[in-house]
Amino acid sequence: MTTQNNNTPEITSSFIEEVIGDANLRIEKDFGQGFVRLKTSEAEKRQAAQDIRSSEDIVIELLRNSRDANAKNIFLATQREADKRSIVVIDDGCGLPENMRSLVFEPRVTSKLDTASLDRWGFHGRGMALYSIRVNSSIARIVDSKPGLGTSIQVVVDTKNISEKTDQSTFPRFEMQNGKMCMRGPKNILRTAAEFALEHKDSVNVYCGSFTEIATAINEYGMATCSPAMRAFSSNIDECKLIQRLAFAVDPVEFSEIASSLGLDMSPRSSRRIMDGEIKAAVVMLERIKHESLSACKPQKFYTPKKMPKKSAVKFTQNDIDSFTNTVTDAFRELASGYFLDDSVKPNVHVINGSLKVEIPLINAD
Repeated sequence: MTTQNNNTPEITSSFIEEVIGDANLRIEKDFGQGFVRLKTSEAEKRQAAQDIRSSEDIVIELLRNSRDANAKNIFLATQREADKRSIVVIDDGCGLPENMRSLVFEPRVTSKLDTASLDRWGFHGRGMALYSIRVNSSIARIVDSKPGLGTSIQVVVDTKNISEKTDQSTFPRFEMQNGKMCMRGPKNILRTAAEFALEHKDSVNVYCGSFTEIATAINEYGMATCSPAMRAFSSNIDECKLIQRLAFAVDPVEFSEIASSLGLDMSPRSSRRIMDGEIKAAVVMLERIKHESLSACKPQKFYTPKKMPKKSAVKFTQNDIDSFTNTVTDAFRELASGYFLDDSVKPNVHVINGSLKVEIPLINAD
């Protein structure tokens, strides 16, 4: 094993052989579809059980698991109630066959026979990470997964047994040191996700937030990637990617049911607030990092009031207003049909404070 300039150990063929040996000689069972169980010693199991010491350890292992499944978008939802920490990771990676959903939590069950991953968090891909999580958690399960459609994993831990940083609300701050940007702050879940997102900024989008914030982000992603026709006429949302399914909900009850099927348990009331646009979506972690970085580097400036531009004194004739209203009405009908909105509402067009304003009430169609 050699060391590169960035102090990251370089993976060589001799190093891989040293760590995992000849995988073909160590296969204990072949499950088919590329999944196998490698031979495992009791010492390896005991060591794996010690690899998880905190909630932050679980988060980074789940993120690396999604990365190794070739995910391009990873949604990390987390919340805590009393001593219970709930973590749900939903991705658009390669997914799992149904018969492997429980087996992947067993020791040395893996689809990686001749590849290894060594990053800043250590060695990965041995088929022990999910096993380590399971033996240290109250709940560790695959909520849903299908080949090519992504995976949702739920983990619940007792924080009396698995520690975590006391401060879980502080986003890492950034400081300039010797001309370089350095990340500072408590090494909580937010910082763990931020470090992972920064490390993989060219290949993965990472979202991090509460259950409702992540559900909002997934809903927006589905709306952006599924056409109105697809949402209206698709007969089976199970054939869509996991991170698109919330966009198919037609009411809060269905939204809540789909969210629960992804591991994001929430009430119809919370679902209603999401569908009404009252809850802000979790943003891509890298965008938040950029914002925080710019704020850290930007010198403060004194505020200088600017002169307000003169408002237009244009007056429209009633005939022109009526003609414009009819045009807007026709345009809205075409839009409303794709979102199950009442297209019979009449837009309110008026001039106020130097602006031409159009107001259209959004009412669900019967």
